[in-house]
Amino acid sequence: MFAIIAAVIFAVVLVLDLADKTDSLGPILTNQFLLTAGLLCIALHLAGAASRIRGYRGRRPGPG
Repeated sequence: MFAIIAAVIFAVVLVLDLADKTDSLGPILTNQFLLTAGLLCIALHLAGAASRIRGYRGRRPGPG
């Protein structure tokens, strides 16, 4: 999920950079901020954050 969010952020940064619209975003939303947010999402994805945990229902069979 974080990888998809990062891809969307990187796409927005690319489009804004190609259109030279980085000045109209304001003082907070800069290219550097968006790139850092995208890299954070990639790091969370690689760390396994929000990954699906497969649990067992019931009891696990014992040995033998």
